[in-house]
Amino acid sequence: MAEELRIPQLGVTMTEGIIGEWLADDGAAVEAGQPLYVLATDKTETEIEAPAAGTLEILGVPEETYPVGTLVGRIE
Repeated sequence: MAEELRIPQLGVTMTEGIIGEWLADDGAAVEAGQPLYVLATDKTETEIEAPAAGTLEILGVPEETYPVGTLVGRIE
């Protein structure tokens, strides 16, 4: 079963985030805990890690703004 990668809520007032860049390529094998992308908010930039090992499918576009909870990728 695929693990969904959604924009996390990093703070109480956070409503959206920007994917700064993907740190792994689409179709790449990734390990649990490996940084996948940089999430930028109005206050900080944070590396978001893989919740599981598998093959990365990228859905979100760098430099785009997404609401919290938006599906931006999957790990198969």
